[in-house]
Amino acid sequence: MSGSVEYSQEFIDIDGGRIGVQTYPDPNGVPDAPMVVIWPAMGVRARYYRPFAAALRAAGLGVAVADLRGTGESTPVPARSCRYGYAELAGDVGTVLEALKPRLDGRTRLLLGHSLGGQVALLHQGLHDRDAVDGLALVAVGVPFWRAYPGPRRYGVLPYTQGIAATARLLGVWPGWGFGGRQARGVIRDWAYTARTGRFPMLDGVDAEAAVRSVRTPVLAISVDDDQYTPHGTMDHLCGKLTAAPVTRHRYTVAEAGAPLDHFTWVRAATALAARVAAFAATLPRR
Repeated sequence: MSGSVEYSQEFIDIDGGRIGVQTYPDPNGVPDAPMVVIWPAMGVRARYYRPFAAALRAAGLGVAVADLRGTGESTPVPARSCRYGYAELAGDVGTVLEALKPRLDGRTRLLLGHSLGGQVALLHQGLHDRDAVDGLALVAVGVPFWRAYPGPRRYGVLPYTQGIAATARLLGVWPGWGFGGRQARGVIRDWAYTARTGRFPMLDGVDAEAAVRSVRTPVLAISVDDDQYTPHGTMDHLCGKLTAAPVTRHRYTVAEAGAPLDHFTWVRAATALAARVAAFAATLPRR
């Protein structure tokens, strides 16, 4: 493994499967540091975030990274028999937080989500225990609503996203052809709904759109320059839903990062971004 710090691999049981969680040692000399639990983008393994975890630790934060259900060390591997979607992914957040409780107790804790992971973290706050975390950091997250994309590009987003959804319905699973890795059709169904309507779907009979509007947890919302999947406008669209939450909005630029950026490569140029997350954590009340 690259980097100087090894993580510990843990597993948490869920619905006949498991969620893989990578926990990193606390920053040297800071055993009660604020704790960041990272939720990855669609199809991205937890281990991809090792450079970002190192930057967060250097900024004085504790770090754990969970694999989304069906990705990386988490199971089940998406198949026709899988029925889960956004509701189950949001529920997994609570399961992981409960399992990490001995490490989280007494510490400021943040959920940090990238892309789909950010939607999942936000939905957890809206649908489940809102007191479980003290802050949300959303990085390169956005509702992929086709109207939120700039210029003529928006006209390609709708057929692209709905074509992926149609393929997942036909095959019973999304094989990961060129986008998102292998995914359960329920995840693709819910993702495509947000792209088509700009809204979150009903989840287990609950109006997720209304639930998100009621979230009061402080939010740090960071969009990234040259993001090919969630450009700045999609994050703005998401922030527009957070009518009850205090939102700190930031655009992470190439100049600030000192390196090229896109939806994924910001992870390897995240020193300045990690400092912003640490500064945000410092504004949150201690437990």
